Amino acid sequence: MTHKELKAKALSNAKTKAAYDELAPEYALLRQMLKARQKAGLSQAGVAERMGTKAPAVTRLESSLVNGKHSPSIATLQKYAQAVGGKLQIKIVHNG
Repeated sequence: MTHKELKAKALSNAKTKAAYDELAPEYALLRQMLKARQKAGLSQAGVAERMGTKAPAVTRLESSLVNGKHSPSIATLQKYAQAVGGKLQIKIVHNG
């Protein structure tokens, strides 16, 4: 079974699909962060140095978005964005 087939099978379950959809914003943010870090040519250690912290803190920050154990503060996300040469934008999008 391919990954695509496994994903389709898992998402055919309503509860699994609801949980998956609930995590979509965190995964989208993580993809953006990793893309920005890669574009900047930085390792986690490089980002950490620019943020004034240590590499394990950046590892925890990036992994917190997928494990749901911690929600980073806006200030932390701003520091990360600046460290990779960007800026943080937050917006509310109305449904419908």
